[in-house]
Amino acid sequence: MNTAEKLINIFKNFPTVGPRTAGRFVYYLIKQPKEKIDELASAIQELKNKIKLCSFCFNPFELDMNPTSIQLCPICADARRDKNLLCIVEKEVDLETIEKTKKYNGLYFILNIDNLRLEELKLRVKEKSFSEIIVALNPTQEGKATSILVERALKEINYSGKITHLAQGIPVGGELEYADEETLESALSGRK
Repeated sequence: MNTAEKLINIFKNFPTVGPRTAGRFVYYLIKQPKEKIDELASAIQELKNKIKLCSFCFNPFELDMNPTSIQLCPICADARRDKNLLCIVEKEVDLETIEKTKKYNGLYFILNIDNLRLEELKLRVKEKSFSEIIVALNPTQEGKATSILVERALKEINYSGKITHLAQGIPVGGELEYADEETLESALSGRK
């Protein structure tokens, strides 16, 4: 396998990138000057070295170089957040989308649909006393099935608080990532 094919295979593993788009990326990079390629390689290396996952919610954030600091993202470390609310989302982009509405002020937990973090979720819920857990998963068949698994996991640890789901506004089969802020605001405020 030559270098271009190897890189195409790497790019094909990126979300929503197929073989044709991966090929376009590679041929675009071939045309770039060496300095641009070095800059890209350096930025990727820096990303891997400086970005860490929050020890509570798994949100990626730039690591504070203070080794004594707790490994929490700015959201989890913010004392002004409501520590009684937990919003469970599928992926990082869903968290960002909800944050943009400025209508939710609790904590988050990124479930990661590809490899569910149910044990970690149970541990977080046991550690804290959340009065409400919002299951904010995409209204797809996979999201609905995952919501059932989340509720079962919460029952296993005898969670006695309120479990709510996003209300109307998000179409069945749609994804939070593509919802506009007004629709998401409506879904958050009308959750049940």
